[in-house]
Formats: sequence, structure tokens, C-alpha cells
Amino acid sequence: MSKTNLNKVDFSKVDFNILLLKKSLVAMLALPCFTSIAHAQSINPNAQSGEDLALVFGDRATISVATGNSQTLRRAPAVATVITAEDIAAMGLHDLNDVLETVTGIHVNRIAPTYATSYAIRGIGGNGVINPQVLVLQNGIPMTDVYNGDKGNNWVSMPLTNVSRIEIIRGPGSALYGADAFAGVINIITKSAAEIPGTTLGGRVASFRTADAWIQHGGKLADMTVAAYLQVGRTDGQHSIIDQDAQSLNDKRFGTHVSVAPGSLNTEYRALDAQLDLSTGNWRWRSSYKIRNDIGFGPGVNSALDPTHHSDSNRFTSDLSWNSAQLINDWNFGAVLSYLRLAEQTPQGIALFPPGARIGPSYFPDGMIGGPGRWQRTVRLSGFAAYNGWQGHAIRIGAGHDDLNLYHTTTFKNFLLSPAGLPIPTGPVQDYNAIQPHILPHRRHINYVYLQDEWQLLPDWVMTAGIRHDRYDDFGGTTNPRLALVWDASVDVTAKLLTGRAFRAPSFNEQYGINPVNSGNSSLEPETITTHELVLNWQANYKLGVNLNLFDYHMASIIRSVANPAPAPGASYRNVGQVNGHGAELELNWELSDNLRGSFQHAWQKARDPQNGTDPSLAPRHHTFAKLNWQMAPGILLSPQVNRVAGRQRSAGDTRPPVSDYTTFDLALSTKLDSWELSLNARNLFNADVREPSLAPGLAIPHDFPMAPRSLALQLVRKM
Repeated sequence: MSKTNLNKVDFSKVDFNILLLKKSLVAMLALPCFTSIAHAQSINPNAQSGEDLALVFGDRATISVATGNSQTLRRAPAVATVITAEDIAAMGLHDLNDVLETVTGIHVNRIAPTYATSYAIRGIGGNGVINPQVLVLQNGIPMTDVYNGDKGNNWVSMPLTNVSRIEIIRGPGSALYGADAFAGVINIITKSAAEIPGTTLGGRVASFRTADAWIQHGGKLADMTVAAYLQVGRTDGQHSIIDQDAQSLNDKRFGTHVSVAPGSLNTEYRALDAQLDLSTGNWRWRSSYKIRNDIGFGPGVNSALDPTHHSDSNRFTSDLSWNSAQLINDWNFGAVLSYLRLAEQTPQGIALFPPGARIGPSYFPDGMIGGPGRWQRTVRLSGFAAYNGWQGHAIRIGAGHDDLNLYHTTTFKNFLLSPAGLPIPTGPVQDYNAIQPHILPHRRHINYVYLQDEWQLLPDWVMTAGIRHDRYDDFGGTTNPRLALVWDASVDVTAKLLTGRAFRAPSFNEQYGINPVNSGNSSLEPETITTHELVLNWQANYKLGVNLNLFDYHMASIIRSVANPAPAPGASYRNVGQVNGHGAELELNWELSDNLRGSFQHAWQKARDPQNGTDPSLAPRHHTFAKLNWQMAPGILLSPQVNRVAGRQRSAGDTRPPVSDYTTFDLALSTKLDSWELSLNARNLFNADVREPSLAPGLAIPHDFPMAPRSLALQLVRKM
């Protein structure tokens, strides 16, 4: 059977959905349109264009991740959010995980194994394991770990010192970005030389013996613009207590007493981040280096506490881009060549179970030790041409080639697995890569083309249509379209109808992993999702803005681990099942006075597995976030923030009590004096008991993952 699977799209159904949504939209907008037009004309009777709207209402936020072209956030053909460096500083945040928790429709939780972060967008990806359904970009370049298909278990942290802005799309993005732009896209944009005039020094001390120091510089070197950044840091990590772990359950089964629980989480690490950004004329070269050493395994890679072992990772990225405006009349061109090298290893191995553990008849006096190592490199070449010579149209054509290469692997351990998946002790730790590897090197090639047209149908109507075809050399092809209709219904009301399809490619582990307990499947096809969205943006006046998003999605060919038919032991990955989801997102932004601004947002989502009628996600059904920015005095800013997470459902078959809801309160205080900036940040000020759901039943953490208690951070920055 051929592996080619050219996904077909029924455009008649897409058209029907658009017509249905359009009728609903007209009914919704009829009343506010008449009242808002009269009000807006009293402010500025000549305000018609997007630029005029920006002047009237102060909507200067722009986004480029939606189409590849910079445009106002209001008119972007997507449900999008932009977080600027100023927003980050006002909230007193220091890590990407904290910022994403403030974005409507996104919840950041912790997963097994390794206590890694998972970004659940609209409930997708919050299933307690890796979440490759979210594409993370840095300056437009995917940060994907090909083994898991997501950002990687050893991503650990992303400091925000050198971040200019974060652009987020909720909804499908495969028509432009290809694989894994499934539930959403997160693009982290670093600072240019223009945003770092001169030299800046900074330092931060925080709870859990955390300390960071950094230096930034922006300037000119002959005809070249230079931006450089270096940050080093360390932390002992939070030490919340795990009262029982997987070994606690084994102790009860086999009569041993070797579990480390009760014991604290192991969340320590050492970090180094560096970047160099050079540009001249139409050329720009950026390189970054991210090292994470001595990384603790949280509750343990196998849900058994492991305080003595650590992992290391280093990630090097480099991209060279060229852009030329009007090289030929009405044409713009651009090209990017990028390189990513990611290495992950465990120098002392991983204690899957602690010393003295007994698994059935097998006894491990030194612990059951595993030690996977992986080295991968990704080379991507892409180019585009944009044509503006056809009146009313902005056409973008692109193509590219990706070379994903897991080029070296190691498997150190002190056991072998029987055909039934039972561990057999083999003595000292040694390299079993030639006998029973966890995965062998593999390489994947992808070619793709895409076409996008932004068509000004009428003065107040813009339709964006796009389609992309990706051809994989291991599982075939997939085609993903999108269609967006943006209507400036009045000077202060914009409505959007969006529909699109996206896919998630099988990860290398899902296709080629070697494990009798849970093996890969080379016949896997991509997961798919079709999403419909209805968006209403209403600028009630220059002080109050309201955004309402309604969405509906259908996921198919979901990749899950399924037990093999008897008498074959173990399980393997297969395309099984579907998930249907829908929800709503409400955002309010208002200026209460010249010195006081606030925002409120609430996201509601519900997902359902048609096979068993249960919610397959561990993500919250209700997520509320609110903040105030109060300019207490010149140069002094106070920002209280409230975050509430509620309605998380247990997985099918999990009989434990429901996951507890929680509310946290954070407070940030900052001041500026000449070239000095001082900030104090308190997280979880009232010390709420925050827990994220663990997997169960089975060998897992029975009482969920405890999150960080109250913490304080003090930061000092000096601009030279």
C-alpha cells in the first residue's frame, strides 16, 4: 500500500459553514453597528482606514505571524495576541511560561515525564503528556525537537530579557507554517539593536536560591548594526513535596520500602543564553545558544522521585535572511536559511526506579537505570515572493525544504526488556544501543509550497485565502487550506469569519521508537483538525475595547498509544479516535483613568471524545485572568494580577476525586529613576495550593503535581 495520503478538502462544506456563520454575524452586529457608527463619527468623521482607526483608538499593535506581512492586530485574519516587552515589564514576569498563562485561551501546565511545561491552547495539548500540537517559533524559525515533535522536554525555561514581543495565534496555522501549527503558533521575537541603545546591565535574585545576571548591547560597527546578549543563571527550583510516587505503589505490591517519597520535587538547573544579531542592507544574521545543565527530573522521569540524577541539553540556532523590497516593480522577495542543533543526554543516567527496587522477580540493588542520548540537526531553506501589482490583491507565494536529521543516539542502561516488556537486570550500566536502543538515527525530508492572497473585496471587506501542500518522504503529502473574511462593519466594529485546516506530523518517537512496552509505528498518518471561528472586535470608545471569539473544531486521526491485540504484548502508536471541541473567549481592555488601566479575560472550552463521551483533556474548562496597571506616581507602576483555573476533568477511567480549582494573586511593583530600573515581583502571594493533574491510574503520581508556592523576585537594571 502506498504511503501517499493526499488530504482532500470538501470546499462545499467550507462554503456552507461560512454562509451560516455570516448570517449569524449579521444578526449579531446589526444593533451595535448603528449605534457605534454615530458615536465614532462624533469623534472623527473622517476615520475610515485602518491607520485612521489606530489614531482614533490607539490601536498601534501590529502582528506579522498571521500572514507573513505586518498588519494591525484588529485586521489580522486570525485570533491573535501580541505581548510586548513593555507588557512583560509591567507584569514583572521573567519567563515565557508565566507570560503565556496570561494569554486568553492558553493554560500552562506540567506533564509527565520530567515536569516539562505543556501549552494547552483551547484545551488542545492539555492531555498530561507532550504537546506537539503547538508550534513554537523563534524569530519565525521552528524550535521543534524532532524526537517528540514539540519544543522538547529539556526546554526548561525561556528568559524574557532579550524578548521584544511575543505573537500568538490561537487556531490553525498550517496553511502558512505547515506541521504542528495545529492548535496555535507562538512566535518569540528577540530584540534588535534599535531596541537596545547602548549597553544594559541587569541582575535578579529570587526565591529558591535563584539568581540571574545579563548584559545587552546594541549599536553600530562600521556599516553593520549589532545586537548582542548574554545571560547566565541558576536555581535550586521549588521544593514542593510529593507524598507518594510510582515507587510507593511498587513498594506496596512487592513488599519493599525504597521509595524516596515523601520527598521534594527536583526542579534545579543551570542556564546560559546568548545571542548575536548582525544586519546590513538587506541581510540579517542571527545566532543563539541555549544551554541547560544539571536539570532535575521534577517528580522523576518515570514518576518515581530521583534526586541524584540530572540531564543536560544545548540548543544552537542560526539563521541568515535576505529581504529585498521592490527589487522588481511590484515584487518583494525574501529567503531564509536556518540551522538548529539540539543535543540531549543524561551523563549519569536516569533512575527509573530507586536503588533496592523490585519489579516482579527482578531486583535492582543500584536502581533501574536508563540513559538515553539524542543529537539532532535541522536545516531549513525557504523563500517567498510577494506581488502587489494587481489592484486590491496582495499575493504571496512561497516554497521551502526541511531536512530533519536525528543523526546520533545512545542508550545506556542496566537492564533489557523481555518481549513481554518486563525488565531483566543485566548488571552494571552499559551501552545497549546495538542490542536494544530506544530509537535509531532517522532522517526526514520535507518539501512544501504555499499560496496566499489578501483580497480587498470591498472598501470594508478583506478576504484572505491560503493553501499549502507539504510532501514528506516517509508518510506522503498533506494539503491544508484556510479562508478568512474580515469586515470593518463600522469605524469601531470589526468582525471576522475564519475557517481552516491544520495537521500534526507524527514524531520520530511515534514512528520509529523501539520499546516493547510502547513501540513506534511507521504507518502513522498525520493528525488533522478543522476549525471554524467567529470573531467580534468592538471599540466601544477610546477607553474601552471588547473582543469576543467563538470557535468550534474537529480533530481526527489522533495518534494514541493502543494495546496490541492478544497475544502480542505491549502497545503501539496508532491513528485512532476523534475529538470535537467548542468554546468562547471574552477580552475586555479599558482605561479607567489617565493613570489606571485594566484588562479582564475569560476563556471557556469543552472537548468531547465521541467514542466514550468523556473530555479527553486535562486542561481547564474555565480560565480567568485579570490585571490592573496603576501609575501611582511618575516612574512608579503597580500591577496586581489574578489568575483562576477551574473545571479540569479527569481522564476516562480515572476514579480519583476531581482536580481542585485554584486562584492565584500576583503583584508587581516597578520604578524608574534616570538610568536605573528596579522591580519587585511576588508570585502566588497568598500561597494557594496549586496542582496540575497527573496521569492515573497506574504507576504515576497519585495526588497530582504541586506547583510553586509563594515566591519573591527582585530585579535591578542599569542602562549605561
